[in-house]
Amino acid sequence: MEYNPKLIEPKWQEIWKKQADFEPKHNKNLKKKYILSMFPYPSGKIHMGHVRNYCIGDAIARHYRKEGYNVLHPIGWDAFGMPAENAAIQNKTHPKEWTYNNIAQMKKELYALGLSFSQTQEFATCDPLYSKWEQYFFTQIWEKGLIYRKKGFVNWCPFDQTVLANEQVVDGKCWRCDNMVVQKEMYQYYVKITAYVQELLETLNELQGRWPNQVLTMQKNWIGQSFGLEFHFTLSQKSLQLLDSIEYKNINVFTTRPDTIFGVSYLALAPEHSLITLLLTTDIISQDDKDSIKRMRNTSLRERSKEEKYGIKLNLTALHPLNGEEIDLWVANFVLIEYGHGAIMAVPAHDERDYEFACKYNLPIKQVIQPKQAHNLPYCFKDGMLIDSAEFSNLSVQDAAQKIIKYFEDNALGKSIVNYRLRDWGISRQRYWGTPIPLIHCPSCGIVAESAKNLPITLPDDICIDGEGNPLDKHSSWKYTKCPKCHKDAQRETDTMDTFMESSWYFLRYATPSYLWEEEAISKEFGQYWMSVDEYIGGIEHAILHLLYARFFTKALRDLGYINIDEPFAHLLTQGMVLKDGSKMSKSKGNIIDPDFIIKHYGADTARLFILFAAPPTKELEWNENALEGAFRFIRRLFDKAQLVQKTEQCPIFTNITLSKEEKYARKKVYEAALKAQEVYSRKNDYAFNTLIAACMESLNALNNQNNTLIWTEGYYIVLNLLEPIIPHSAHELSKILFNSHNLTPVKIDFHALKEESITMAITINGKRRGEIEVPLDASKEFIIEQAQNNVHKWLKGHQILKSIVVPYKLVNFVIARE
Repeated sequence: MEYNPKLIEPKWQEIWKKQADFEPKHNKNLKKKYILSMFPYPSGKIHMGHVRNYCIGDAIARHYRKEGYNVLHPIGWDAFGMPAENAAIQNKTHPKEWTYNNIAQMKKELYALGLSFSQTQEFATCDPLYSKWEQYFFTQIWEKGLIYRKKGFVNWCPFDQTVLANEQVVDGKCWRCDNMVVQKEMYQYYVKITAYVQELLETLNELQGRWPNQVLTMQKNWIGQSFGLEFHFTLSQKSLQLLDSIEYKNINVFTTRPDTIFGVSYLALAPEHSLITLLLTTDIISQDDKDSIKRMRNTSLRERSKEEKYGIKLNLTALHPLNGEEIDLWVANFVLIEYGHGAIMAVPAHDERDYEFACKYNLPIKQVIQPKQAHNLPYCFKDGMLIDSAEFSNLSVQDAAQKIIKYFEDNALGKSIVNYRLRDWGISRQRYWGTPIPLIHCPSCGIVAESAKNLPITLPDDICIDGEGNPLDKHSSWKYTKCPKCHKDAQRETDTMDTFMESSWYFLRYATPSYLWEEEAISKEFGQYWMSVDEYIGGIEHAILHLLYARFFTKALRDLGYINIDEPFAHLLTQGMVLKDGSKMSKSKGNIIDPDFIIKHYGADTARLFILFAAPPTKELEWNENALEGAFRFIRRLFDKAQLVQKTEQCPIFTNITLSKEEKYARKKVYEAALKAQEVYSRKNDYAFNTLIAACMESLNALNNQNNTLIWTEGYYIVLNLLEPIIPHSAHELSKILFNSHNLTPVKIDFHALKEESITMAITINGKRRGEIEVPLDASKEFIIEQAQNNVHKWLKGHQILKSIVVPYKLVNFVIARE
């Protein structure tokens, strides 16, 4: 038989489509598996990373279907976002047209790989029906108080009059006009993810052993739980007189190192701190200093993190809460407004960052911990004894921290608190191509949620996207509306939502049958059946934001009564990148491999076999054209040897048949491959398909070393079953011709074929290997020694055997007299 992928692959793709083989059944009594690969952004063409991600998920889905499971394996499109607007500007097209054209192109490429996606469950997040339910969720979360509005700083291009994403700021400049970007304070909407911070942290423990440890650690670090002391420094009387304001009396701080409080030598404030805002309106600091502070503010946090530490002395002082010492106030570019209270107590002797700043500006450095061993400054450790710390001197770091916190609490100076690095999720985007925020600004009623009967609020098609300003804000017929409460004239909110909102619940939408999509966002009945996702597959780059937001959304929707689960993804597999010449494939590096080229020249099954054989899923995969050729040759050989197989609808049974050594070995290798398949699919965080493919290749080699037609038939009956999730077109074609597809059911393992009747034992003389023998498993010690002596006769000739040692099932060692 000849392997002709250009004929076979379209043929089977059409058969599967007509038979609706990949559609989930709506029978909730069936055992189920929900296999999901992270959905793609419709950028225009698939790349090798897509091929790897979706082939991994497809192999798992096909395996479980074959094992009799009801499988949900959907695909969709994460379709909103900035690239569509950029393309609209560059190509003078509409984002909607660009997006749906790309979806059509990528869908064609993905289905050419033979991926077993459900076609009835497919959607794009820019579909109006998806927007309707997302907006409905928004209004419910808003009413619950989990979404709020406040001022926040954004990247602003004064020339284009538009907000920029972090990715659009290049070296502090606008990606489009190359003008300097500033930080502008604007009203933004925030999701109160911090309301769930403790649960988000605690339920990570439930994912131990089911999610990669690296991802769990990254999420824990992002949440950033820390224990410490919250207290304040009171401004000095001189400073209060200078400020002439009753609003500012104290500087609130949080520290995880209360043991170092006597080492404070300056206070550092973030440029956005409210006291700094007040100072900018006074004459306390010079105009040059004001300009410098404004430059700090106009630099994004990302850019600041790359800069050298820089600060300005503020001509203000505060009093140390324990000894009354006056401490200088500074504004510094390394202090974050988002952490603590946007102000830090700086202890240069025991903090590296504070130390660098103090050295630059020649500020005092007060050592208050004596290390157990000699160290260089700063002493960034948590052991040693306190010195120069009043009554807390001579206490260990740990004891001092506890007693200092108790002192603050007993004297109403501060309190012990748990702090988190996690901040509320800013979801406002001043762009067109996103889900409109369903809020109305009414002069009489304030900000109110749009009525459910008016959803979805869809985007206007007659829009001008030129990169200047917010297109929706300039569209008067869309912007002006009626208040849903008082019916007076009002304005729509013109911000759209962060696209992470769409990807935070799409997996729940898939779990609802498409025939219910008009009626409900999430079917509680089917959600209870399908959720959680049994295997979620995607890149490690999504370890924090997407996965964290999806976990939050799941908990929020649970509390709204839509679902009854705590975590969305039971198992997580993070696949490695596809590399070429040691680097990630990218257009800029010119090292792109086009999947379409591989499919046209070698076939989809060759691409699938290569991508699953070249490396375990969680490891990086290096592109290798020779390996691709090898995969093609293996499939061609599989077709070629099929002529040795007898057509049947049943697997041959071997009872009371005498087989040769080669025939027994061939059967053994076939069933070892079947056992390897069981091992691979049960290893939740591994799925080492490369080992399964290697076992199938070894089986074919062993079959080739014998000529029993029945054993060829049995071998193909099983091996084609094992290869079906990996090379489905070829496996289905050969299975149909040879076995009328009766072999594509759960494999029954003949353990008799795996039974060893003989064993190979090494022979050593004085510990040096000289040969090997094959003996029956039940051979006596005397027989083994006799066979071994015969095998290495030439090495023993003329020597006296002092001792013969048999290590059962392993080796025979002869100890001979040395000459």
